[in-house]
Amino acid sequence: MLVVKKQAITIDGNDISLLLNYVANPKAQVIFAHGAGADMSHEFMANFTALLNKADINVTRFNFPFMDKRRLTKKKYPPDKMPKLLDCYQSVIDYVYHQENSSPPLFIGGKSMGSRVAVTLMADKNYRQALSSTKVQAVFCLGYPFHPTKKPEKLRLAPLFEANRPTLIIQGERDTLGNKVEVNSYGLLPHCKLIFLEDGDHSFKPRVKSGFTFADHMESAAENLCNFISVNTKLTNNVSTLR
Repeated sequence: MLVVKKQAITIDGNDISLLLNYVANPKAQVIFAHGAGADMSHEFMANFTALLNKADINVTRFNFPFMDKRRLTKKKYPPDKMPKLLDCYQSVIDYVYHQENSSPPLFIGGKSMGSRVAVTLMADKNYRQALSSTKVQAVFCLGYPFHPTKKPEKLRLAPLFEANRPTLIIQGERDTLGNKVEVNSYGLLPHCKLIFLEDGDHSFKPRVKSGFTFADHMESAAENLCNFISVNTKLTNNVSTLR
């Protein structure tokens, strides 16, 4: 049985929207943050959440403050500064752990910018104690923004090197924010596990001529995350039940 509910929590006077997809007997719990251009209800976010639910994993999505502001005003505000994004994400972690269901192992991550915020939380010494108290196991990145588009010199590698938890990075080979050739040249540390989706772009979409489909890559990404969760929680049951 799947339970879907919307809620809001207040952070520094701002109401933050939550969307919770919970299964009956979860093997793990995931907090899944959106990117800079689309909110928690975007098709990518919804489809990936459904794949994780199918594998008996709870998923909590949420909107960063700037995204709720966009929704209310119909104006395109830029993302909040990193400190505000970090505080928001940490507050959501605290809420999920203390108010909802603290039993399943907890993993954090996101799509693009959301993944960068999650990894930065792991790397920032000011948040490590809080993360430890909520028993966050590891972090996952779906299309990590290694650099801005067309600015490969402006690298965002520091959080990945400094994170103190296992990190799964699932990246399209053609991602304009970090393609396979670029990423393999960065010399990431062993705690970072890299998975490349053949011919995929930043949203994992391959070209028709590749022979792959977007659905193939979404299922592959979800399977890889489920296996990563299994390894990092020492689960003995098989969570690769998506195909």
